[in-house]
Amino acid sequence: MNLSIGEIARACGGRLVLQGAEGRMVSEETLVDSVVLDSRKVTAGGVFVATVGERVDGHRFIPQVFAAGAALAVTEKTPEQVEAECGEPADGWGSYLCVEDTFQALKDMAEYYRSKLSLPIVGITGSVGKTSTKEFIAGVLAEKYHVLKTEGNFNNEVGVPLTLLRIREEHEAAVVEMGISDFGEMHRLSKMVRPNFCVITNIGQCHLENLKSREGILRAKTEIFDYMAEDGMVCLNGEDDMLRTVTEVHGKKTHFFGLGGWDGEEVYAADIVSKGLWGSEAVLHMPESSAFDVQIPLPGRHMVINGAAAACVARLLGLTNEQIAEGIRKIQPVGGRNNLLRLTDYTVIDDCYNANPVSMRAAIDLLAMADTYRVAILGDMFELGENSDALHAGVGAYAAASGADCLICVGENARHIYEGAVKEEEEQTEGAKKQKIYYFAAREDLLRELAAAERRDVFLPKGCTVLVKASHGMKFTELVDCLKQ
Repeated sequence: MNLSIGEIARACGGRLVLQGAEGRMVSEETLVDSVVLDSRKVTAGGVFVATVGERVDGHRFIPQVFAAGAALAVTEKTPEQVEAECGEPADGWGSYLCVEDTFQALKDMAEYYRSKLSLPIVGITGSVGKTSTKEFIAGVLAEKYHVLKTEGNFNNEVGVPLTLLRIREEHEAAVVEMGISDFGEMHRLSKMVRPNFCVITNIGQCHLENLKSREGILRAKTEIFDYMAEDGMVCLNGEDDMLRTVTEVHGKKTHFFGLGGWDGEEVYAADIVSKGLWGSEAVLHMPESSAFDVQIPLPGRHMVINGAAAACVARLLGLTNEQIAEGIRKIQPVGGRNNLLRLTDYTVIDDCYNANPVSMRAAIDLLAMADTYRVAILGDMFELGENSDALHAGVGAYAAASGADCLICVGENARHIYEGAVKEEEEQTEGAKKQKIYYFAAREDLLRELAAAERRDVFLPKGCTVLVKASHGMKFTELVDCLKQ
């Protein structure tokens, strides 16, 4: 990691105090090898950024990180303040940089570090599908380059700088996921990332509590262009009606990808053959190149679009058609996002990482591909603003119309999913119930039912396919774990 203590101090401001700990001395020229917020992950020669959380004050662990070999601590408090507040001895400290806001210092550090890097960075945002699109793009680019990608859910104003600070000399490209929930956030993320390629997956109905409308979402997401590299390129989903309006950015033509549903798409998949839950086959069309066959190992129309997105970026980065096809073929699912689990008694579609109306419908469409008894376990969607009740009801109606054999709604807001489903089912069947539709106020209530074998079979007959989906805060991973057991 080509970053010195002196450079960190100049990038972040504050007061730098150089002193020894555990018999080690450092100087401004000392290079650091990592930056972490978790004291348990500190390595010799690393930087620990002490933050104050809701439950834990990271400053209390500073003596331990120096004992583990840390080269520098970035703090908001002096050793004397921490000793007075936490009782941790001040004589256990090594060199530290005292700043006003350690979270801001983390961003300042990442922004400076990015300015020293010359590798191309792909920035990805959108309402739905950021993570799966990231996996497709990183997987395809890995056929030619050594790629660093965002891990887990590190896509916000803490995760993005930590991702940037993981880039090393051996990396030849980086794929960075960028998530937001309010105006201004993407502007700040873009200032750190300075993307060479900007990819937007779609403009859906999420974070409406702050962004209010799809127009607001478009405005917030396109802040990614604010600090795009001077020679940067933009790749957008041409299947999205709002993204189609962004035909030019900073005087340069936008590159569109999709399924051939619009003439402006220069990279598109056609002749799609569904293989059910096991993926799709398609023919990928590229400008100035012959079309070629691709195998998309993950199910659903949206995964085919992800393949087209990856091809669009990869083409601009010089990959061949053969490399693109091979990269798409190797894609693996990410836990909690359309992850297909073949269990002894069930097939589970684990899509419980997050949820909004668009992704809910996509997941329900996926369940409809199953040729078994189909069960949808759907929970609350958060941050939908004043139209939350109606949006939940709309998902319920969609689930009922999809033909799912059983619908289980869980959570306070999911009551409206239940009501929407019951209304739609009654209208479809003129009062003669064909679907089983259940409501549970809390996740724990359903877990109790599933724990009893005689009750479990009522909801989940052996051999059925089960979709599990809700916003991350609903902790539906516990339901998936229950099914695995």
